[in-house]
Amino acid sequence: MKHLDQVRNYRRLCSSLPGEISYQVVIEQSDLFVISSKDLRSQILDRLYMVRRHLKGFIFLNPEFAESLVPVKIMDGAPQIVKDMAKAASLFGVGPMAAVAGAIAQDIADHMHHECPEILVENGGDVFIHSKTDRTVGLLPHPEEPVTLGIKITKEQLPCAVCSSSSTIGHSLSLGNGDLVTVLAGSGAVADAAATALCNTLHSKKSLKRINELRPQLEKKGIRGVLAQMGSDFTAWGDVELVMV
Repeated sequence: MKHLDQVRNYRRLCSSLPGEISYQVVIEQSDLFVISSKDLRSQILDRLYMVRRHLKGFIFLNPEFAESLVPVKIMDGAPQIVKDMAKAASLFGVGPMAAVAGAIAQDIADHMHHECPEILVENGGDVFIHSKTDRTVGLLPHPEEPVTLGIKITKEQLPCAVCSSSSTIGHSLSLGNGDLVTVLAGSGAVADAAATALCNTLHSKKSLKRINELRPQLEKKGIRGVLAQMGSDFTAWGDVELVMV
């Protein structure tokens, strides 16, 4: 059974830099946690409402987009958020909704960073970062234990997405047995879809080795780094600098 943190207690562990503030923006199922150097609650609320309206409208007319566990073909005139999700899903053989959290996090961050250069948007454990300073993203493979390990993201790597999937934590469907798969990419939708796809494949130590073997193909699809953990075994490659937090 998955651990479901309804109140997202992990957010209490997040810390902002001097001059930054943190706040929550919620519309129905979309629950964003934002760190920024300026209070953008009102603007983010407006943007999130618009993105959700576009996505929900498309799903109303195309319900298979929300239900499918495999890629779905879409029309040229679909909203941009739908195009981003569908494209990412097709790269990794998953359903479009596997990319929704990362896609929304990036959309919000991209549209706000022109007004606020320092902004981090977290959406259900998936993060998109615009920043001119180094950042650390904490890893939480076991929710009952404190966060002791994180991934350092240098300013040269930004902007980027850090998205995770787990068979033991959260609401999202996972077909594997991995405790945690975290993916770094320039695209939120791509990182989110890749994390889901890779977590689906984790069933044994052999599947961890397979993630290493897939590195060339994954990098061609825009993946910059991967960390995967199953029990006491884990692997990491690419732009994944682990630090104690």
